[in-house]
Amino acid sequence: MDYQADAIDRVIKNAIRVMDESKYQMFEILESSRDELASLNQELQKVLKETTETLEKVDQLELNYRRSRIRLTEVSRDFVRYKEEDIKQAYEKATQLQLDLMIYREKEIYLKARRDELQKRVRSVESSVERAESIGSQMGVVLEYLSGELGQVSRIIETAKNRQVIGLKIILAQEEERKRIAREIHDGPAQLLANLVLRTEIVERMLAKQEFKMVQDEIVDLKGQVRSSLEEMRKVIFNLRPMALDDLGLIPTLRKYVHDFEEKTKIRMLFETRGKEHRLSSAMEAAIYRLVQEALTNAAKHAYPTYVLVELTYQAQMIKIVVQDNGLGFKVESLEQKSKSHFGLIGMRERVELLEGRMEIESAENQGTKIIIHIPTNVEKRKE
Repeated sequence: MDYQADAIDRVIKNAIRVMDESKYQMFEILESSRDELASLNQELQKVLKETTETLEKVDQLELNYRRSRIRLTEVSRDFVRYKEEDIKQAYEKATQLQLDLMIYREKEIYLKARRDELQKRVRSVESSVERAESIGSQMGVVLEYLSGELGQVSRIIETAKNRQVIGLKIILAQEEERKRIAREIHDGPAQLLANLVLRTEIVERMLAKQEFKMVQDEIVDLKGQVRSSLEEMRKVIFNLRPMALDDLGLIPTLRKYVHDFEEKTKIRMLFETRGKEHRLSSAMEAAIYRLVQEALTNAAKHAYPTYVLVELTYQAQMIKIVVQDNGLGFKVESLEQKSKSHFGLIGMRERVELLEGRMEIESAENQGTKIIIHIPTNVEKRKE
């Protein structure tokens, strides 16, 4: 009995030590988030100032350009008062102002997009700071419980055993990482590629006036390659974290994904919903989106179907997902052998079990496959 008490005491002391270390790490994360927020605000103020200056510059250039056009019209009509040199100078000035105006308009578009992105990131980091402060406070409460009654500790440990809560936290952590990577790609390579497209367009117009045909063709080809790279980068960003999932919700995002999947694979798709649609937690919507994505990828890769049905049914405390294809099918018993062709389905089943759901598979050779997934959505109520 004394041995058991000592063991429990060691466990509690070790837990307190880990929580103390975690609290310090959370403090470091909080400070880092605050520093990032200050840096973003500083950059945002700089961009706001530059945007204002650019807008004023665009207005001035538009005014000057209109005046130069009027001047060009005057000198072009009056051959008595103005010489050919005057006409040439008026034309060159109007052309230069037009080029400058185009450059600053592109700069205005870029700055406005950058401003909106920074404002969005500021709101996100502010939310992260608030969450970190809340978690730090909660950790303090947990430390008090660990240092107090053992009964309180037992209840906390029991709550932590809720498998769906743990599963959702894992999925949420994965999605947060995807958001971070998507944001870094968007702010880095994607912005550089967009700027490169702008510069090549400007150079192309300038070279066209000098009739450097071969150079112009090369630049046109380069611009096409850069545009393709930019499009691929945007696809990578969408696959990492569909922004529409946060903005529009699960159903519109899945509808778009199914539509894009149909265009890409040439497989006829049907997407249907049943029941009263409502928003779920961010982690739950992300989990469901990934399950449908994995199911369609598996079907296209292994079943070679010509038709796939995706159906979501909203129930009181449950969401039902059905993905059915008319592909090759397989023997369901072969899932137990964990062959390479079934790794995707095995991974899906494990993720569904993490969410305390269940997954059923109906299939036979040359008779297609039907995947039925039931996931409880009342985790937040049970958590409370």
